[in-house]
Amino acid sequence: MRLWHEELVPLLPRQQLLGQHRECCALRGKGWGKNHATVNYVFNHSPYKLYQYHVLVMEEILKRGYKPNEQWFDPLYRGQTCPKYESIKSLKLEKPIYEEHDVLYLQDCLDNLKEKGIDLT
Repeated sequence: MRLWHEELVPLLPRQQLLGQHRECCALRGKGWGKNHATVNYVFNHSPYKLYQYHVLVMEEILKRGYKPNEQWFDPLYRGQTCPKYESIKSLKLEKPIYEEHDVLYLQDCLDNLKEKGIDLT
């Protein structure tokens, strides 16, 4: 699992973009708090930040003509198998959404994509 650097979201090929949506869904649901080295930093933040990131991904999906389930636009929604949050404090949208998404992380993501044969530079 990986959350691509948010600057890359509009540039991601279809497969990676839709995969990112699935990963956000999993993390927002039963994956929340489950240990995974690549995304553990997400759990140091409010789940609202993951929601903000997921909205970024879903907005790009919509721009490309795909239709994500509208329920995911509800910050309390956690999927069909998890109960909704009773409440969640909304946060001001910051850039980057995750402070961990710095220039080093951007380069790490670019390198990872290159290993997959995807050159976004």
